[in-house]
Amino acid sequence: GPKGVDKMLISSTSDVVVTNDGATIVKEMDVDHPAAKLVVETAKVQDSEVGDGTTSAVVFTGFLLEKAEKLLDQKVHPNTIIEGYRKAEALALSLSKEIATKVSPEDRKYLRDVAFTTLASKYFAPNMDKVIDVAMDAIFSIAERNGESYNIDLSNVKFVKKRGESTEDVELIKGIVLDKEVPSPSMPKLVEDAKIAVIDFGLDVEKGEITAKLSITSPEQIREALEEQAKQVKAMVDAIAKTGANVVISQMGIDDM
Repeated sequence: GPKGVDKMLISSTSDVVVTNDGATIVKEMDVDHPAAKLVVETAKVQDSEVGDGTTSAVVFTGFLLEKAEKLLDQKVHPNTIIEGYRKAEALALSLSKEIATKVSPEDRKYLRDVAFTTLASKYFAPNMDKVIDVAMDAIFSIAERNGESYNIDLSNVKFVKKRGESTEDVELIKGIVLDKEVPSPSMPKLVEDAKIAVIDFGLDVEKGEITAKLSITSPEQIREALEEQAKQVKAMVDAIAKTGANVVISQMGIDDM
């Protein structure tokens, strides 16, 4: 529907997306016309560079194209139209600098107002203050001062979606979140002051490249073989434990012993 209310998008595979976010809508659109693709790319660039204003970018682009079409109908050469738009762009940028308000990065009240404007159309209305506080804390956690400004790499912020009661459950974790199932109830779900070891080998007994057969004739031999495997794994675990690591991350196998 119009006027900023939610839209329901249904894909060819019957996937349903309900949103009023311009960036989400253009990403879900399947367009073939070259001009339409340029408009979609404009919205995507707006979203990646600014994080807001995608709908305004699309509407403004459509307005410019509409006016350009009328000029073309009046036999105005395309190059003349382009030159006029470039002059208008330069004037708009100049005026923007004149009317812009300089804001200190430490002015959290002003930044909260900016965040509120951005999030006002999203689904966070009941818990807006909580979401804004978490978002601002996340940004200031990764911000690196560069003179009077800050360098911010948004790739250092990761979003992990988990089912909860409401947006009141949103939480900032200044660390690493492993979105995995816990294989054993004895494993801790939270480790503070973690010393992490990232290894490129498995904590199990590897099978050799040479095919061999082991003849076992008694239960004692089975027990001895299993004990030997356990000793090898324990030796690797002890070596890691001596480093002081209390979190081990590996893509390889880990023995259940």
